[in-house]
Amino acid sequence: MCTEAQRLDGLDPPIFSPIGVGTWAWGNRFIWGYSPGQDDGTLLATFRACLRAGLTFFDTADSYGTGQLQGRSEILLGEGLAALPPEQGQRVTVATKLAPYPWRLGRHGFCGAGAASRQRLGRPMDLVQLHWSTSRYAPWQEKPLLQGLMDQVHCGHARAVGLSNMGPQRLRHLVGWMADSGVPLRSLQVQFSLLSQQPRHHGGVLEVCRELGVAVIAYSPLALGLLTGRYGTSDLPSGPRGLLFGRLLPRLQPLLSLMNDMAKDHGASSAAVAVNWCRAHGTIPIPGLRNPQQVKVMEQALGWMLSTHERQALDRASRELATLMPQNPFQSA
Repeated sequence: MCTEAQRLDGLDPPIFSPIGVGTWAWGNRFIWGYSPGQDDGTLLATFRACLRAGLTFFDTADSYGTGQLQGRSEILLGEGLAALPPEQGQRVTVATKLAPYPWRLGRHGFCGAGAASRQRLGRPMDLVQLHWSTSRYAPWQEKPLLQGLMDQVHCGHARAVGLSNMGPQRLRHLVGWMADSGVPLRSLQVQFSLLSQQPRHHGGVLEVCRELGVAVIAYSPLALGLLTGRYGTSDLPSGPRGLLFGRLLPRLQPLLSLMNDMAKDHGASSAAVAVNWCRAHGTIPIPGLRNPQQVKVMEQALGWMLSTHERQALDRASRELATLMPQNPFQSA
């Protein structure tokens, strides 16, 4: 904890761009095939392209990066930020998530992790998030860790606190407790897409967040790439994604066809339709972007929104597909 002399209360909350950027793939070998050194130049070019396109909100985590590459995503973001003029860097919002590993215990459990993230990023955290709830396996651990995240706001090490992978029951309980502790909850990050719609069920987290004034960050809005329209049953990605795509793509053709028709109407892509469906439901989608071409696709999505009729048509077309994607095992009730 910081001393009273170090307290920096009253910081302005972070600003989110309408579409953000997820950086899970920046360092992940197993799912995304990241290659150290070989991919870094492209990823830094992607970072610069995002800023030119107006995508100024980046989400990362201290666990992003496989094995010895843990923290690689934060390192790459830090390198990109360090190359910016100070005035431009101030317009970039960086959110990171700290993992509640079993050895990170009590109110001080995140002190070292938070300091390491700040060092990799080269700056304080705009939004520091609890990566997942511990309520399923160590409920006693959650509030002390969250108190530690709130301490980081009081110390000026972070501007706001967010949650991730939290269900409506746990969310309601924690929002009031955090407000009483002096640091209101800024955001909740959950898996949300046309193929993962649990958050918008009646009484779900979208409804609760609207009621409580909490921003919703939607991760995996493209369902690992299934909703981009890029892949077919004879053109599958390598690795674990290919196995999942081979099983699900045959069922998605009517939905993908509708998305393609809408994309043509807007002079955009199916991926732009998918992220704008998330926006139409009041969330901030953070698609994973790994090259400048993907940034151009997201830039196309910024200039328009789905009409109510289009959103409802997608709602109907995806009704039978709305729970197809595997869910995070640490998602709480």
